[in-house]
Amino acid sequence: MLMRQGGSMMLSAAGFVLAFSWFLPGYALYFHIGETEKKCFIEEIPDETMVIGKYRTQLWDKQANSFLPATPGLGMHVEIKDPDTKIILSRQYGSEGRFTFTSHTPGEHQICLHSNSTKMALFAGGKLRVHLDIQVGEHTNNYPEIAAKDKLTELQLRVRQLLDQVEQIQKEQNYQRYREERFRMTSESTNQRVLWWSIAQTLILIVTGIWQMKHLKSFFEAKKLV
Repeated sequence: MLMRQGGSMMLSAAGFVLAFSWFLPGYALYFHIGETEKKCFIEEIPDETMVIGKYRTQLWDKQANSFLPATPGLGMHVEIKDPDTKIILSRQYGSEGRFTFTSHTPGEHQICLHSNSTKMALFAGGKLRVHLDIQVGEHTNNYPEIAAKDKLTELQLRVRQLLDQVEQIQKEQNYQRYREERFRMTSESTNQRVLWWSIAQTLILIVTGIWQMKHLKSFFEAKKLV
């Protein structure tokens, strides 16, 4: 079973999953993964934005007929690519893990997870449940820890939170402008191609009509009908 929480959606297709989340501050879900399966998520992230992901795994136990915490030897490999398909993180973690990265290019970032089950006889073709929690932007901040470290009052902490939220909103607005500019450029390029194609079609029709007229004239002259 796949869960949908916090407005994010996950779609499964032949062992490859794409989850599209549009500027969600964070979402939590779980999914099942097989021995050779690789599941990926696409997260649209503004530039210079921190992302924190946490996961934990549960292995199907046939005797208990339920999912139980996985053994420490059963780990997950996390790979993250930026919009230019450049790998910005590729690392092996344990049965529970936390990964962090900062986006430097706005756009769709691909987050992929797969298990090291091919090396684990314990897996034995069973199912692995992965609980995944992803936080984006100011939601990655641990404000109680920040307040204790900087000795902030409740009002100062609230102001800090508001400033972080404003900064994140500005980043998202900049990304929306970036997307709008790219969409406008694509639209203008498409319109220009359609225009030139229409002109080319018109010229082809004119040339074809002239050729047909000349051909018919030559035909009638050869038959001495003109």
